[in-house]
Amino acid sequence: MVKETEKDLCDEKCIHPQSICLVRQSMLDENTIYDLSEMFKVLSEPSRIRILHALSRRELCVCDLAEALGMNQSAISHQLRILRNARLVKFRKEGKEAWYSLDDEHVITLMCQGIEHISHGKGK
Repeated sequence: MVKETEKDLCDEKCIHPQSICLVRQSMLDENTIYDLSEMFKVLSEPSRIRILHALSRRELCVCDLAEALGMNQSAISHQLRILRNARLVKFRKEGKEAWYSLDDEHVITLMCQGIEHISHGKGK
């Protein structure tokens, strides 16, 4: 009987030098890998995904975000600070109100690609 962990392995060790060379030539630099890893860490918190999704609909003030998501302003503020540090959202002050929106179109693309990926996987 084949163990579950052995199913994902090659049955025989076979190195393909050309493939290895091509992969090594196109590897991301360490700073990019670290930054990408940090961004995905930020996205790993479900409440941050809820905030990003809400902001993909329209710019919202902190009060509206808290009300729409059923969270208190302190919790929203904490998550927004993390999202802002990751350059996923931006804000502006208008009088006494702090308005938030997605930082740029890349964030929408990232969200849409992620949703498409998980939706596609459900059909398998």
